[in-house]
Amino acid sequence: MGLLSDDFLESGTNLTDLRLFYELATGETSARQLATLLEIDEGYLSRTLKRFENQGWINRKPAKNDARQRILQLSDKGRDVWKELVKKSRADVQSRLNGTHPDRLAKTLQAVRTVLNHSTEQVELRSLGIGDAGWLIQQHAELYAEAEGFDASFEPLVAEILADFIRNHDPDCERAWIATQNGERLGSIFCVRQEETIAKLRLFLIVPWARGLGLGKKLLNECLTYARAKGYRRMQLWTHESHHAACALYASHGFELLESKPVHSFGCDLVEQTWAITL
Repeated sequence: MGLLSDDFLESGTNLTDLRLFYELATGETSARQLATLLEIDEGYLSRTLKRFENQGWINRKPAKNDARQRILQLSDKGRDVWKELVKKSRADVQSRLNGTHPDRLAKTLQAVRTVLNHSTEQVELRSLGIGDAGWLIQQHAELYAEAEGFDASFEPLVAEILADFIRNHDPDCERAWIATQNGERLGSIFCVRQEETIAKLRLFLIVPWARGLGLGKKLLNECLTYARAKGYRRMQLWTHESHHAACALYASHGFELLESKPVHSFGCDLVEQTWAITL
């Protein structure tokens, strides 16, 4: 993107210069404050500000509460230069986005932010909505094929589970949750009735880039709380031994392993497991 160029946006300035311009354009500040905020060497900063002053881009004035301190602000000429830099920056970004999908890019950047923040703040748990079933079928099929080597026979199984839930679920004692953040789907969990006093946990999924952030614990706690509130005395689930993180999560929440057996399913040799918890 040319960020390391000494002539960024053909402006005759580098990225550090533009960062200083931004701070000066958004409020009054001092050289000491700039050095602290941007972690810039004071000698380098002093030379850069002197160059700005020689160009007629900034003014200095005494601080109101301390005449020894000098406050920096953009001059009229400096503001004109800043406006032109903003115009060039926007035009550059627009040219790079031509032919792309801005909404998809925005969601991808949000995913990066979520991972880097190691946080599930602002995650919403909502009911199953329009389009969620299709998304869940696709995610299960693709993620299990990539991680476990499942063949195409797994996809219709997921589709059948979802179709049955949508057509026949009892809203008084069954529920599905979709975890989202800023409109982006992150995962799911379902609580369905197996018997009058036994609930079944199904379709517990978290997209790879949202794992390790505590979202699985959040979803599982929500499901267990719901099952208890609906009067279920027991909850069961079916999984595979290879799902180490999920199995560890179940165990930490009080689930016990009831059965473990080798099978050949979805084109793979697997170890099926049944877990249960007394509510």
